[in-house]
Amino acid sequence: MSASTATGTIGTAEPTQAAPSPYVGRFAPSPTGELHLGSLVAALGSRLEALRAGGQWLLRIEDLDTPRVLPGAESRILDQLGTLGFIHDGPLERQSAHGQRHAAALEQLRAGGHLFACACTRRQRALEQEDSGRCISDCAMRELPWSGNAVRYRMPTDPQLLCWNDRLQGMQRYDASRYRDVVVRRRDGIVAYQLAVVVDDAAAGVTDVVRGADLLDSTPWQRGLQHSLGLPSTTYAHLPLLLEADGAKLAKSRRSLPLQLAQPSATLGLGLALLRQEPPAGHVDWPVAELWDWAASHWEPARIAGLREWRLR
Repeated sequence: MSASTATGTIGTAEPTQAAPSPYVGRFAPSPTGELHLGSLVAALGSRLEALRAGGQWLLRIEDLDTPRVLPGAESRILDQLGTLGFIHDGPLERQSAHGQRHAAALEQLRAGGHLFACACTRRQRALEQEDSGRCISDCAMRELPWSGNAVRYRMPTDPQLLCWNDRLQGMQRYDASRYRDVVVRRRDGIVAYQLAVVVDDAAAGVTDVVRGADLLDSTPWQRGLQHSLGLPSTTYAHLPLLLEADGAKLAKSRRSLPLQLAQPSATLGLGLALLRQEPPAGHVDWPVAELWDWAASHWEPARIAGLREWRLR
């Protein structure tokens, strides 16, 4: 967000810049399973950045995708975070409690001419070998009903929305042909991730999003939605994505198993090591709070700058 300045007049002080907005970060896990190593890295990086900035670190449970929510997963995630010494600011938020704000955002986008109903199916896209997820049937020209169809957002043509500076990955430039549209409300009526995350971050006053690089490609859509909804732009920093040695996604590996909590300082230290922070020898025997104190005072994000992925051995 650009700073504003006061108007200078004779006999007054020189114009001064407004104080920057306080740093507000967040961690937003989905209760579709327990936290694993990739989750730990995202949580650690986001909280350490908030601590470094002297800001707030919020916690939000993203539970809109109800078919994938597992009973008891939320409580296990909270237990894991608590055992590992994560302390969040403010009340715990649940995305499912904010249906009215999501509906209002959809209506605002609809009134602005930014949405259209889409009847394309995954099977059709597979037959067309179209893997971008965009509409392939010119549904925008057919004025289809919202009921029973997905609802898509037309990405603005402003090239500035496809270009930004990521605080860890550097300058990003994306091809407009990849970002024509995206689903913001699913066929089953559930508001999709891309819209919900933008609306909820803005409502919580989030200024900085620190998350895994697997979500880097979602950023142009989210910047577009911020623009169309008149919401403040967010600063982004994308942490390296953990992969198996052969490049396979960690989520499908044995290392996606729940975090070991019998030795929380050892688990926390592993997360720090994966962020290239080199915790000191003997840290496995430290109290969790002591290790957090060390991590906060020694956090060096420059160690992972430009690192898009990290292959485990």
